[in-house]
Amino acid sequence: MPRASIEESMNREQIAQNLQHAHIPSLLCSLVHLTGDLSHIRGDVKPKPVLEGDPMAAVEEARIQEIRDYTLELIEDFQAGKIQPAELDASAIKEMTEFQTGQTLSDEYTEYALSELAIEGQDSFRVDGFNSIPADQKSKFNVAIIGAGMSGLLAAIRLQQAEIPFVVFEKNDDVGGTWLENRYPGCRVDSPNHVYSYSFEPRDWPQHFSDQSVLLSYFQEVAERHELKRHIRFSSEVDELRYSSTDRSWSISVNGETTFVAQAVICAVGQLNRPKFPDIPGQENFQGASFHSAYWDKNVDLEGKRVAIIGTGASAFQFTAEVVSKAAAVDVYLRTPPWVSISPVYREYIRDEKHWLLNNVPFYGKWFRFSMFWTTAEGLLPMSKCDPGWNEGKHSVSSHNDRLRSMLMKGIERVLDGREDLIEKLTPRYPPTAKRMLIDDGGWYTALKQPNVQVLNETIDEIDHSGIRSNGAEHRSYDVILYGTGFHANEFFMPMKIYGESGTELRSEWGSNPRAYRGITIPGYPNLFALYGPNTNLVVNGSIVFFSECEMYYVMLCLRHMLESGHNEISCRPEVHKSYNEMIDARNKQMAWGASDVNSWYKNAEGRITQNWPGSLVEFWQQCRDFNPEDYVFNS
Repeated sequence: MPRASIEESMNREQIAQNLQHAHIPSLLCSLVHLTGDLSHIRGDVKPKPVLEGDPMAAVEEARIQEIRDYTLELIEDFQAGKIQPAELDASAIKEMTEFQTGQTLSDEYTEYALSELAIEGQDSFRVDGFNSIPADQKSKFNVAIIGAGMSGLLAAIRLQQAEIPFVVFEKNDDVGGTWLENRYPGCRVDSPNHVYSYSFEPRDWPQHFSDQSVLLSYFQEVAERHELKRHIRFSSEVDELRYSSTDRSWSISVNGETTFVAQAVICAVGQLNRPKFPDIPGQENFQGASFHSAYWDKNVDLEGKRVAIIGTGASAFQFTAEVVSKAAAVDVYLRTPPWVSISPVYREYIRDEKHWLLNNVPFYGKWFRFSMFWTTAEGLLPMSKCDPGWNEGKHSVSSHNDRLRSMLMKGIERVLDGREDLIEKLTPRYPPTAKRMLIDDGGWYTALKQPNVQVLNETIDEIDHSGIRSNGAEHRSYDVILYGTGFHANEFFMPMKIYGESGTELRSEWGSNPRAYRGITIPGYPNLFALYGPNTNLVVNGSIVFFSECEMYYVMLCLRHMLESGHNEISCRPEVHKSYNEMIDARNKQMAWGASDVNSWYKNAEGRITQNWPGSLVEFWQQCRDFNPEDYVFNS
């Protein structure tokens, strides 16, 4: 890190004030970098692994202040050029990761941690080796990317770096994907922003969980910085992909016309972009305003209106409080309440002092990101695993899971204190993480206990011209009906038709059981790659950006091998695909979301988990770096 990276204008008193807001485990790791002395993390100050709160709460404030004071002296020496960061070996980094996590980690984590931390500023998810491939060979290998959201932009950047020609087809008129389409009030990311970003494009985020407009601007800025828009065909919805075994290429139909031929296709259309309405008779008869959260109508004024909210998934969870603050009366039709993790910083802006620390203290920002990565990711995974010997009922799957349940229950009881009726209605009757666990600062619970709100555990029978009839008799009139009922998550790639080498259409072949090898490649569909494909969704561990970066790394390994070997077709072996998916199914049954019988969008109609990855982040990272040509059939 160059000296100029620390603001010279900051005086000693100001820096000391900034250090009062430091994340101490990350600060101690910075001290190791500045001194090369591992005793800073071997002493009496140890972070305690916690899901929420201060990991240093048990350490006396006087001892914490000693660390701040010592750091201040080192920063001044660093500013004056008296010291430079030490070079640390892999064993030191491993010890530092164990200090941060409070756990003894296996050796497999060392390389993974080094990659995630990118201590030397390297782009750890970039695949090199394309420069040795002749330019004329690469120029004849065209790739089509479908979608210009988070994964599509990532694919474009990686192909551009490799100098492989590509075109991006985007159905909307701008980039951003879900952050362009979802504009409902309250929309924001529910992963900490310091991990919900490209590893090679960090940002000084304004909030811990930034809102939709900030996320959209981030992806728009990335597209501009990498000059991607010249490669994107906007307002171009792909209808059909058809593979030719003769030409070893894909014909792509856009807006009803065949407009492009590509040697490979990367589907980056996401899982949550086709809104799903509930199967309730009479929806079309309602004469008031009604719309899905993904099609939010800003022209509808909710002030003083009678509003029905159908659904309590992630989107409804976020917009409910906004609606309650404006409407005269709100009825929330509740089918299955979510588990909610309460984070006090959910809507908070990051303080200026913390911005300074992240941007100026050497290596502090990298370790802070790693801490967020662990706390909200790998650290939670053991709480989702089933204990075969656990027999304490259907509400938890292990002692760890039961401990998580108790912690979440305290949040419910604290925010809803005095409202036993709501505590009863809003307490889930299934294990934590069996469905998507949601996060906020208690705002959803607070909104539901307002005097203008009713929470209704009722079955909706029908919707008529004026409102909703439920429980066989009760009718309530509304001015507006809002649907927060999710997406067609199990229908990957819809509404596209994808015809493989045998002429079979992919979604017809899948039926309700989408599967892919490593979530990326599919037998019978050569040169087709999926990002955020089957069984690559996360539940508690990590950021979907991390998953997409891992997947794109694997795609680039596939493409590099093809081009280096002179092949123009790669097709996954059926037996490899079958064995992999048997492993995925077996392991998902050992997780809360696979063992519980609660309904969720993770499952198909038969109860099979089609969405989720059952393992750790390091396992996913490893499998996406382990490209084995024996898993594929190649043709020239």
